[in-house]
Amino acid sequence: MGFLVVVFGVVFAVHFYLYRRLIRSTTLPGRARKALTGVLVLLLVLLLVALVGTRVASSWLVHLLAWPGFIWVAVMFYVTLICLALEIPRLVLGHFFKGDPVKAAPPPKVIPATVGSPSGPRKIEIEVEDVVEPPKRPDRRLFINRAAAVVAGVGAGTIVGFGLESGLGDPVLERVPIKLPNLDPRASGLRIALVSDIHLGPLTGIAHTERIVEQINRCDADIVAIVGDLVDGSVGELGHLAAPLTHIKARQGTYFVTGNHEYYIQGGPDEWIDTLRSYGIRTLANERLPIYHDGVQAITLAGVNDVNGATMQAGPDLHPALFGRPEGVPTVLLAHQPVIGAEAAKWGVDLQLSGHTHGGQMVPFDRIVPLQQPVVRGLDTIGEMQIYVTRGAGFWGPPVRVGAPPEVTLIRLEHA
Repeated sequence: MGFLVVVFGVVFAVHFYLYRRLIRSTTLPGRARKALTGVLVLLLVLLLVALVGTRVASSWLVHLLAWPGFIWVAVMFYVTLICLALEIPRLVLGHFFKGDPVKAAPPPKVIPATVGSPSGPRKIEIEVEDVVEPPKRPDRRLFINRAAAVVAGVGAGTIVGFGLESGLGDPVLERVPIKLPNLDPRASGLRIALVSDIHLGPLTGIAHTERIVEQINRCDADIVAIVGDLVDGSVGELGHLAAPLTHIKARQGTYFVTGNHEYYIQGGPDEWIDTLRSYGIRTLANERLPIYHDGVQAITLAGVNDVNGATMQAGPDLHPALFGRPEGVPTVLLAHQPVIGAEAAKWGVDLQLSGHTHGGQMVPFDRIVPLQQPVVRGLDTIGEMQIYVTRGAGFWGPPVRVGAPPEVTLIRLEHA
């Protein structure tokens, strides 16, 4: 509850800031200001529908309204960043253009005049003020504020436009060779297609799943590993979107481990695990199995539940997954979150395959992820263990990816 209060507090604070910067400081009192304020309030309502409505209802209307709401989340984020970056130049320019000083009015002129009276003409003096039209000059501060608003709007719109094209487009195929010192030379060349964070949900259609499956099948892999965050809803809501997963091709099987989002579903991931089993996809829940290649055991493939499974007494447990595994055979561990790597390295795991981070999804979040996860994306090491973190094939929240395009990874294991 406290987390939600903070989130909503930040959302309202950001909208108030945008009102001050984009509306109040760029318009004069009147219809234009009222209309723009109404638009901002509408966008706030759509954002709340996107963040809250999609979690409590699954109607077509909620899903329809979620689209502009989530896109506004991305636009709002980048507009706010650009406005904050322009604060200093705006203040500097505003200091130099405070407006023209107000000049004192000139003294009135005295004009002699003659008026009639019963006693005869009489001379008087009349004071007359000069009526001088002040020169019309543009309000330079207003101009600066409007220019800053245009820069922020155009900049954010351009960034989000390219981000939408990336987020809704085909995933990039990343080819990654990884050398394992204790891999049998006869097993060299084993191919693993890695995918994570597909996030089937209210903003994805069946074409989203079909694109990803098509890219996976292009890998011609021995093993397909789906490392969590497959869905954002129940089988009843999203089962039809997962149907293309039945067409995944892998010579030695497709394997799945849970991610944190599978535990946000009412009732947990069990219904999805049963559905995936009917698709021919095996879930590795704190367990392992041998993978053979060219007649020899190439690797021990292990998988653990996500750390959020602890909320349902089904958290990650490396002991049953790794204890007693054969010596001299490299171990490849599937774990949704890279943070598991600190413990996995102590168990002597050779390679961990993870997702969860989305590679940051939208710059500059890639600079924030390291506060929680040891690796954001790509191939790295934790102790003596190698780890590869995929950027994921889908999106969460806004259908936008900036600086972190969606990814399907083809890993080729090689003898060092």
